[in-house]
Amino acid sequence: MSVASPAPEAPHTDAPALPQRQITLIFVALIIVMLLSSLDQMIFSTALPTIVGELDGVDHMLWVSTAYILAATIMMPIYGKVGDLIGRKSIIIGAVVFFLIGSVIGGLTQDMTWLIIGRAVQGIGGGGLMILSQAVIADVVPPKDRGKYMGPMGAVFGLSAVAGPLLGGWFTDSVGWRWAFWMNVPLALLAIFALATLLHLPKHTRSSVRPDVLGTALMAIWVTCLVLATAWGGSTYDWNSWQIIGLFAATAVFLVGFLFAEHRAQSPIIPLHLFRNRNFNLTTAAGLAIGIAMFGTMAYLPTYIQVVHDTGATESGLLLLPMVFGIMITSITSGQLASRTPHYKWMPLASMLVTSVGLYLLSKLTVDSSLWFLGTGVFVIGAGIGLGMQILVLVVQNEFSSREVGTATGANNFFREIGATLGSSIVGSMFTSALSTNLADRVAASPDAAMQVAQGGDAFSSFTPQIVGLLPEPLHGIVLGAYNDALTPIFLWLIPLLLVAFVLLLFVVEHPLSTSLEREAIGETAE
Repeated sequence: MSVASPAPEAPHTDAPALPQRQITLIFVALIIVMLLSSLDQMIFSTALPTIVGELDGVDHMLWVSTAYILAATIMMPIYGKVGDLIGRKSIIIGAVVFFLIGSVIGGLTQDMTWLIIGRAVQGIGGGGLMILSQAVIADVVPPKDRGKYMGPMGAVFGLSAVAGPLLGGWFTDSVGWRWAFWMNVPLALLAIFALATLLHLPKHTRSSVRPDVLGTALMAIWVTCLVLATAWGGSTYDWNSWQIIGLFAATAVFLVGFLFAEHRAQSPIIPLHLFRNRNFNLTTAAGLAIGIAMFGTMAYLPTYIQVVHDTGATESGLLLLPMVFGIMITSITSGQLASRTPHYKWMPLASMLVTSVGLYLLSKLTVDSSLWFLGTGVFVIGAGIGLGMQILVLVVQNEFSSREVGTATGANNFFREIGATLGSSIVGSMFTSALSTNLADRVAASPDAAMQVAQGGDAFSSFTPQIVGLLPEPLHGIVLGAYNDALTPIFLWLIPLLLVAFVLLLFVVEHPLSTSLEREAIGETAE
């Protein structure tokens, strides 16, 4: 299939270098936005077991996180494209408003349905916060100096990866889990004020091109079908059931339709000419692998800590602190190195190897493993993620002209979030299936445990950390062993994925980072 010529983009005026003070103020506003977005992605990891217990929604537990990720994933390329066409200030403020509305819905919810709706509305806004923050930095800072700012942004993400579970645990153990939503209200209002007053971007001439409505609709459908197939497969339905096969078939059909729509669109939401760029393809594939590994790990690790190590929600958040130290140290360091040296390719390569070592350490966890061993594995994973995550975005932005930097950033992050969605769904499905099998086999092998389950009836139909802590022996030991043996092998299975990403990144061409804002693409091939 031939690839259509890139659609004409909105013309940009020349972008002179802004005063450092103005760039610093813009950066402060963006840090607040990044904190709002990244904190919310992780805050429910420790609170979720209690939330679903209160709302009697264990069967729908997966959707609390999946609804957010799915909505955010679909919105990412939309925000990136629209920001390129009409400017980013009003769009990023609108994203914060959506996020605020979703937080209010979640804080007021009385059942799982409205909780999931609130998380989806949050995702509609949250999908734009990180993308637009990265794109705004690209508007005002040239690639050569951009690492100094994107490094701290990665550190904020790392801080939130642990501060989120810690806050979620503290809210759950003290004032109540609803404050995981209500805390977003003052943060969102502060973000809106900061963006409105501090964010003064170079003038942007708006475009009159028609929006890619068909492509956007088809993208939303195939992504939803893919997520549903991976979320339900092996748990709600068998992998060979007609429901799962039908969803995968629908994914393929609507994906093909999406590609044809993008080929014909005047201004496609994900331009197909992006995929003619070698570095874009390689770094996007690597980002997808990181998304699967990171979110597949983080989605269930806090619950594992609460159950197996008999900790409270707050303590499980504290035990993830080594990850934030790892991410912050390597993210800031890699950003500085990318701005000061011409060589940056080694950092994402090292990221894949270091993260693989961390996953290997976690795969060796047992019920009797020390918390020091757990902390070491978590720290190594954090160090690996921080070493390469922001550099991959920087590589993508350096490949395309400033007129497409938002579109390219949005597309790159879109596929990374696809990985995050698949990681959460696939790991969740594998974990749930393995846990059910392990529990059934071990209970059947223990007459005393089988009698306890029979006497407990519905009380044992779902295990929250609080219930597990009160179980009598031998059932208590059986549940701990089943949890451990259901989750830890999955960490090992994720390693080959990162090694494949390592091989792909070997073929990245290390183009010099541009020192100007207004430039032609340096990595695109001629038609």
